[in-house]
Amino acid sequence: MSWISDPNFTEDQPFGPQTLPYGVVDGGVAVRVGDRALLLKSLALGKCSEFVQGDSLDPLLAAGRPVWSALRAKLREVVRSSSAPRGAELVGIETAKLPFTVGDYVDFYSSRHHAENVGRMFRPDGDPLTPNWTHLPIGYHGRAGTVYVSGTDVKRPNGQKRGSEGPKFGPSERLDIEAEVGFVCGGPRAANVSTSRAAEHVFGVALVNDWSARDIQAWEYQPLGPFLAKSFATSISAWITPLEAFSVARVPTPPLPNKLHDYLTCDQPWGLDITITVELNDTIVARPPFREMSWSFVQQLAHMTVNGATVRPGDLFASGTVSGPEKHERGSFLELSWGGKEPFKLDDGSTRSFLEDGDTVRLTATAPGEGGSVVGLAEVVGTVRSA
Repeated sequence: MSWISDPNFTEDQPFGPQTLPYGVVDGGVAVRVGDRALLLKSLALGKCSEFVQGDSLDPLLAAGRPVWSALRAKLREVVRSSSAPRGAELVGIETAKLPFTVGDYVDFYSSRHHAENVGRMFRPDGDPLTPNWTHLPIGYHGRAGTVYVSGTDVKRPNGQKRGSEGPKFGPSERLDIEAEVGFVCGGPRAANVSTSRAAEHVFGVALVNDWSARDIQAWEYQPLGPFLAKSFATSISAWITPLEAFSVARVPTPPLPNKLHDYLTCDQPWGLDITITVELNDTIVARPPFREMSWSFVQQLAHMTVNGATVRPGDLFASGTVSGPEKHERGSFLELSWGGKEPFKLDDGSTRSFLEDGDTVRLTATAPGEGGSVVGLAEVVGTVRSA
């Protein structure tokens, strides 16, 4: 019996002792235990204590894998103890904030089902996949300054859109979501990171909603790609689940039809069996399966650094929209409504193709854990406000 009496701190719940995600609340660095937060600054954590004394995960991210592993092992002992250790303090999670300083942000495009759906909508007479898609993980550099913590409202963006008599300017009328999985980087600064070493530079995993303005995107993205359509808001969970929590959830990625260059080959499986739930105004509209992603995070990181670019503590990269083969597994409203041609119904009887002002989107996710337990990824929530 654990000294922590929270009914949601059990192994059959997402935030039991098998998960222990890190975050920052009023009071400092903490791990989530059920629906409470255990502050770390006053616990006896040995040499790991120095990395959790402040109000940011930045020192811990920089510390590297040996410290991460040692701290997690110590915390698992602490929370499973029958008596509270000296200095233990449980507080609410309501004050959780963005827990680290976001460095570079990169977004990928690694779901074959999503890419093919988009290709069929916009290139109905051609191959839905571009020729490079099965040879490299396509990505683009995003905007770190507009990565916001879960719970932050999202203001409808303005931009140029295609019009009948030339481009028009104004609020996006096709505001969308992208249900994604993000990877928070740490450890020493490094370039040319191989797939076999990539996990040493990934501290943890978090849900990401990369909000997208599809009408702005359609006008601006040729030939260089997304810009204003993507840079206005990216939402991330307040709690970062350690990569080590997913040891049981590792699965092979779906096979690609061609031989890969050596730097993208893997000596072990690094796909993750994560299932995301997408809710719009309390209606579950999709359950995207992350195990269907064609490119793993270690391949993404290897590709991102193969040209000499470095990965640093606090860098964030996201998977791209997660979609599966079935309609109810599509991770964007663009796909769920098939470009607005097939509106979907909510529990209150209303329909949606894209987001309206006042709409609230909530992403949650779980993965299988050790001993039949459930590993959770903390929710990422955002409500749309008018331009």
